[in-house]
Amino acid sequence: MMEKIAHGSDVTHHYLRPKKKFPNVWCAGCGNGIVMGALIRSIDRLDLDKDNVAVVSGIGCSSRMPVYLDFNTLHTTHGRALAFATGVKIAKPNLTVIVITGDGDALAIGGNHFIHTCRRNINITTILIDNRIYGMTGGQFAPTTPGGSFATTAPYGNYEKQFDVVKLAIGAGASYVARGTVYHVQQLEKLIEAGIKKKGFSVVDVVSNCHTYYGRFNKEGDAVEMLSWMKKHAMPIEAVRKIPPEKMKGKFVTGLIHEHDATEFTHEYQMMVDRLAQKEAEK
Repeated sequence: MMEKIAHGSDVTHHYLRPKKKFPNVWCAGCGNGIVMGALIRSIDRLDLDKDNVAVVSGIGCSSRMPVYLDFNTLHTTHGRALAFATGVKIAKPNLTVIVITGDGDALAIGGNHFIHTCRRNINITTILIDNRIYGMTGGQFAPTTPGGSFATTAPYGNYEKQFDVVKLAIGAGASYVARGTVYHVQQLEKLIEAGIKKKGFSVVDVVSNCHTYYGRFNKEGDAVEMLSWMKKHAMPIEAVRKIPPEKMKGKFVTGLIHEHDATEFTHEYQMMVDRLAQKEAEK
């Protein structure tokens, strides 16, 4: 276990690479920084040794996060973060492996990897930052862009249906599926912490803001206005269970939405290796 750091700014700086990679590339008001802070505080509360944590990302605004974090980190190719993370986890099962990805990175070019990592139920925590657009490459519509919304590649409105990240992850077999927002930071920290602790594949869908593209194209305002929208439209799952469905119109659910226990991939893999080794020894 690492030595505990006093709470406050010292915690954040302990987990960053301030002399190498700052200032960051994110727009002022971007939700990515809020998610990074939530992740750092979750890891600190879990008292994880930095040398035993690996953070992996693909390509995109959110995928720059491992560059700023002082862990074992991999900044990989577009859509392939979960493939790289799977290799890391199989090679070093004792590492805590965390993937940082965006809605385009994870669900478009990386959609195949996302589905099958859920299916394998490998012990990786994925934080999927969902800002409903491609932020880094010019504001194209993404798999989570709502129908009718505008983007550089949807100047007349997006006519494609959007993915529901939570339903997709549950249907594909993830052990832990939650949704938070960059407004509800304390809840988000708890969801990330529980996801890391869960044995199996964990997905935390984080509703975030891209005011530079999505907010501007769709007249949703600046970062403050988009955060205020999250405050007004997010509904904790505990409250959702007590209200009629018609009152959920225009709202979305936050909290721990699904959890179950299932066999974990690296454990099953090691059991197979041990069985084969035993058979070979008995020859």
